[in-house]
Amino acid sequence: MTTEPIFDNTEIAFALKSDSELERAYFLFKMISIEPLVRIGTAATNFALKAHLPIEGLIRSTVFDHFCGGVNEEDCLPVIDKMYQKGVSSVLDFSVEGKESEEDFDSALRTTLKIIDFSKAIKAIPIAVFKPTGFGRLALYEKKSTGDALTDKEQQEWERIVDRFDMACNMAKRNNIAILIDAEESWFQVAVDDLVTEMMERYNTEKPVVFNTLQMYRHDRMAFMKAAHEKAKAAGYFVGFKLVRGAYMEKENERAEDLGYESPICKSKALTDANYDEGQRYILDHLDTMALFSGTHNEESSYLLMELMAEKGIAINDKRVWFGQLYGMSDHISYNLAAKGYNVAKYIPFGPVKDVMPYLIRRAEENTSVAGQTGRELMLLSKEKKRRNSL
Repeated sequence: MTTEPIFDNTEIAFALKSDSELERAYFLFKMISIEPLVRIGTAATNFALKAHLPIEGLIRSTVFDHFCGGVNEEDCLPVIDKMYQKGVSSVLDFSVEGKESEEDFDSALRTTLKIIDFSKAIKAIPIAVFKPTGFGRLALYEKKSTGDALTDKEQQEWERIVDRFDMACNMAKRNNIAILIDAEESWFQVAVDDLVTEMMERYNTEKPVVFNTLQMYRHDRMAFMKAAHEKAKAAGYFVGFKLVRGAYMEKENERAEDLGYESPICKSKALTDANYDEGQRYILDHLDTMALFSGTHNEESSYLLMELMAEKGIAINDKRVWFGQLYGMSDHISYNLAAKGYNVAKYIPFGPVKDVMPYLIRRAEENTSVAGQTGRELMLLSKEKKRRNSL
């Protein structure tokens, strides 16, 4: 890499953490690094929650407070303010998963609209987000993705999903903020892609407002990106993409094997990395009609994006290029980039402790399975502890 290495500066990375918060972070990542412990802890937590045992206080004071901003939007404000003082913006993420009722979907929409409304008064929230399955049933997305005919009742239900998407994207445009629409598993992503494209066509007429999310561990996503871009150019609208590596690899591979079709997942980590970086290059090559939210905890991809911006003469604070990480992870990337003046946003999950547990469990399992990720976090936290002790 020709870019100046900046991610080892732990003083900048952990400036907002007190000594006790630093110790808690070290303890949590140490626990997450032990795979059998994660499995046992996940099973015990699920059992305790289902049995209504009084463990929410313990969860709140440990893993929840490290990876989440609070139980509601207002609860997140101190975190948002603190981060913004260091130049890091926030993407409030209502991380309640697995709901199935119309009442739950309407509640998720109200929460999303409230967050978008928040952004009018709070400069630190320039981007909103929602999860498609927060707005509608999994089975309906899957049926729509396979092209099967919907019943009259299902069609009415689908139209309510379209309305929820539309209300969120419309309000984002009116409030002059971007809105990221998360990706789902491949077998119902087709319906999501079609709906997000419809929203882009409707609301990205002057600039990218609506962003689709591409999971670049899928080997078909570059072709999809190029086709979506060509379609947008022909129709005269802009496209925005959030690039991530992906969150459902084991589930995707297992389903493909069980049902006897080719897995949509790249055959190796190296191919996924190459796919991700090709996506970054493509968007920066077409920044006149595209925008990028690079959601990555990968240092090499972050350095590459910095290099590409420098090579192409793109200002480090160009609003069409954002770096993004999750709250509670990769502070060495987020805060060091922000200190240099790049656009950086942290995803801040929030919601009732019990409802956010599926998200937190996934975080722990992902950290366990990503080689080197947890070890890197531990090394940097240890380095900062030593630095402070030597003062």
